[in-house]
Amino acid sequence: MDTGIVGYGVYIPRFRITVEEIARVWGENPDNIKNGLLVEEKSVPDVDEDTITISVEAGRNALLRAGIDPQLVGAIYIGSESHPYAVKPSGTVVAEALNLSSKLMTADLEFACKAGTAGMQCCYSHVKAGMIDYGIAIGADCAQSRPGDALEYTAAAGAAAFVIGKDPLALLEGTMSYATDTSDFWRRDRQDYPRHGARFTGKPAYFKHVISATEGMLERMGLKPSDLNYAVFHMPNGKFPIRAAKILGFSMEQIEQGLIVKRIGNCYSGSSPLGLCSILDVAKPGERILLTSYGSGAGSDSFVFTVTDKILERRGKAPKIEDYIKKKEYVDYGTYARLRGKLKM
Repeated sequence: MDTGIVGYGVYIPRFRITVEEIARVWGENPDNIKNGLLVEEKSVPDVDEDTITISVEAGRNALLRAGIDPQLVGAIYIGSESHPYAVKPSGTVVAEALNLSSKLMTADLEFACKAGTAGMQCCYSHVKAGMIDYGIAIGADCAQSRPGDALEYTAAAGAAAFVIGKDPLALLEGTMSYATDTSDFWRRDRQDYPRHGARFTGKPAYFKHVISATEGMLERMGLKPSDLNYAVFHMPNGKFPIRAAKILGFSMEQIEQGLIVKRIGNCYSGSSPLGLCSILDVAKPGERILLTSYGSGAGSDSFVFTVTDKILERRGKAPKIEDYIKKKEYVDYGTYARLRGKLKM
């Protein structure tokens, strides 16, 4: 039988902070920020939310859509760059919370913002090889940002989970990756906040990898951009994926549904997977979706999915991403700084 996404689920914290509120504190012009990043506001995790808790919520929603016995899941991979523990896996905690079997392959993955899609590739390979019946891949982050840094306007929180197996609602037709040693963004051990290479993050990093992976995927599949109904690219801000789409020959109509960064910010490992979930919330059977992630350091994973008729019976079994985006409560910068632990003693 065909292999792909059997169920998907999302979680986005309810708190939001606007670009205007952050700009007010740092004396910046909010219009310049919004026009430069194409971001209006971002999600903020509560004091009791972290990568593990939001992964559990997204995982529960994915299992609801899949409609399978959790005991049949043979692998779980949590992709994140904000795992709560330096030494102790997130995967075992999430697995127990989801009531998965102890006969389980699990690992925490880290490759900046593409760790979630790397988990999807791992689960897909296990299922295709006949090693497991189902695997769960989760991309989740409660992203860090130095106070006053440009990243503070976009670094957000959110999770997307996928049950990978047979009889899918979205058939995974193919996947490939592209990676080089390009250091555009990094965080050393014991450092609280990441650093970035400013303009270096664009052409030699994000665009080189996203475009190379996407072009390679299309060539391998014998497809043109016009053969796809939707496309989603990693969203560090609103401008980068729009520019990448234009370079590759995709239209705004193809990427608009997945361009959720405008309303929730950059959820790092959850970024492009959440965009995929937004598309799955509206896609029709037979429609094709391209997904290309990006992770600093640097690499991209590209996928082509075809939606099946199973989407019609499973989509309504769990909350849609729009349900979480609309459920929001605004906080001021002081509350945001407290919740994110930015007040250092």
